[in-house]
Amino acid sequence: MPLADLPRSSTGPDAAVVRVLSYNIRSMRDDREALARVIRACAPDVVCVQEAPRFFRWRKAAAWLARETGLVYTTGGATAAGPMILTSLRAQVEHAEDTLLPRVPGLHRRGFATAVLRFGGGHRDTGGPGNAGGVRLGVVSCHLSLAEAERYDQAGMLLDHLTALDVPYAIAAGDINDRPDGRAFRRIAGKLRDGWATEPWGSEATSTPGDPRRRIDAVFASEGVEIIGCGVPAGLPGVADADLEAATDHLPVLAALRLPRVAPV
Repeated sequence: MPLADLPRSSTGPDAAVVRVLSYNIRSMRDDREALARVIRACAPDVVCVQEAPRFFRWRKAAAWLARETGLVYTTGGATAAGPMILTSLRAQVEHAEDTLLPRVPGLHRRGFATAVLRFGGGHRDTGGPGNAGGVRLGVVSCHLSLAEAERYDQAGMLLDHLTALDVPYAIAAGDINDRPDGRAFRRIAGKLRDGWATEPWGSEATSTPGDPRRRIDAVFASEGVEIIGCGVPAGLPGVADADLEAATDHLPVLAALRLPRVAPV
């Protein structure tokens, strides 16, 4: 489905509409220009990146991606073992942190990139009395293990991590390395709502771009977040199918979320 079917980002008296993109970018080892075109075309407020550059001059690569997509580096990268968060200027960053998870010998180190963001809290905010601080959203970008047992444990750590943020609304987005019927995926979906399963939009499978058959990337949201649509975008302006195949070895997942001004009790 075309991008025009999703609402644009907005801030109103009753709610903020936020676009969240989850994207495994394979350490930017592929076509960087195509990658930037895809991200720009999605017009996201928040990008949860997986496999951000982690080694030599990784900060320079992260800065290039932020600059070329009109976004701001918020947190993550090497300091989170791969996950990273970029945000638009709509997002006011209240808090950011990187967390390294326990390492299993012989397996890749994993981590979480985390940010608490506010939308609609500026001097032109129209939320009225009691809402002048905007809407707070906790965001975690994650990339779970290829090993089944470790992945299941990390899913539990992810849920605990989100709960500890103590925010009205929270999302987790990333490469789960598990299908929806897998134990880790089901563990997360048992506590959070799976964006695609709740309000499917676009296509489903994210791996691999040339012949997508598996959905291993997802956006999950806490209760109270209205999922307007979530899936792999198609018909992106200025983006050809060849760009999606050249940019990286995953397809992106885009979600439009509505965050009411007053959080549910």
